[in-house]
Amino acid sequence: MNPILNNITGLKPLPLKPADTNPIARAGSDFYQMIKANINQVAKAESHGGKAIEGLQSGQAKNLHEVMISVEKADISLKMLVQFRNKALQAYEEIMRMQI
Repeated sequence: MNPILNNITGLKPLPLKPADTNPIARAGSDFYQMIKANINQVAKAESHGGKAIEGLQSGQAKNLHEVMISVEKADISLKMLVQFRNKALQAYEEIMRMQI
């Protein structure tokens, strides 16, 4: 028999790395989780603001300033999310304009 074949057959294959050890894949996953958390936070703020307005209309809300604060929190968080989207879109457009 060929001595090279004897050496090859005795070797074990190299172990494969899991897909999530790639730093780029991890960064993409982390970025996705951050975006998802921010969107959920804005949705909760919007929901809380809507419930506060409903409470004010039904007479259950005792303090007008608390209703106004919750509505303003929802408004500010939505504006921040829109600005975040705008910045991400600008970054994407800048990358697309790059010459290779």
